[in-house]
Amino acid sequence: MRRKIVAGNWKMNKNAEETEDLLNDLIDKLPNDIEAQVIVAPTYINLASAVDHLEYTNIQVAAQNISQFESGAYTGEISADMLKSIGVNIVIIGHSERRAYFHETDFILAEKVTTALSHNMSIIFCFGEELKDRQNNQHFNVVENQLRDGLFHIKDKDWEQIVLAYEPVWAIGTGETASPEQAQEMHRFIRETVRHHFGSNVAEDVSILYGGSVKPENAKEIFSKPDVDGGLIGGAALKASDFAAIVSSI
Repeated sequence: MRRKIVAGNWKMNKNAEETEDLLNDLIDKLPNDIEAQVIVAPTYINLASAVDHLEYTNIQVAAQNISQFESGAYTGEISADMLKSIGVNIVIIGHSERRAYFHETDFILAEKVTTALSHNMSIIFCFGEELKDRQNNQHFNVVENQLRDGLFHIKDKDWEQIVLAYEPVWAIGTGETASPEQAQEMHRFIRETVRHHFGSNVAEDVSILYGGSVKPENAKEIFSKPDVDGGLIGGAALKASDFAAIVSSI
């Protein structure tokens, strides 16, 4: 069954003390009658403390990245087993910043998906076009290729652990936002693409999040679209009152 989800990607922000303060603020400000699944993704070094801090709440913890390797001489990498050992069972894979700054290809992302699934982890799989792609009317092709090459090797049953996150790169951290109509148009295309490859049951059950400068002022209108099932929130996730307002708007 399709879930409503709001996930906060903290990126490389908040030290240990700031993380604790933000978590406390979120616990205080988030409504008690949350119908959406709420996820936060602090930095690696604060994941264990976040899991402990949120143990008796409805807020879940995700990692921002994962290694495609199980173990070995991969300096600086973090394995699925390490994440599972501290109680982290959700991982973001394919964020545009990982693709752009760290040159993660669709092949690498497909390997990461396979590794995470083999450890029974849930995945928020990110994808989206750059401004030049949209200007050249290639945005649908880019999104379809990213989905196919990074994710479509999985089995039907694996989709129970997948959440899709469409993030137009031109609208991340820029203050620009796809209009609700643009978001719905792409989300509908994504759902139809999944339907073509995996059938109606998978397509109707998978949650598709929008990520790209979502704010309290625009969240309700974006989330009201029929194929938008929530958001992957960046900057607004770093302020408890803004994040709580976005969660409430769903």
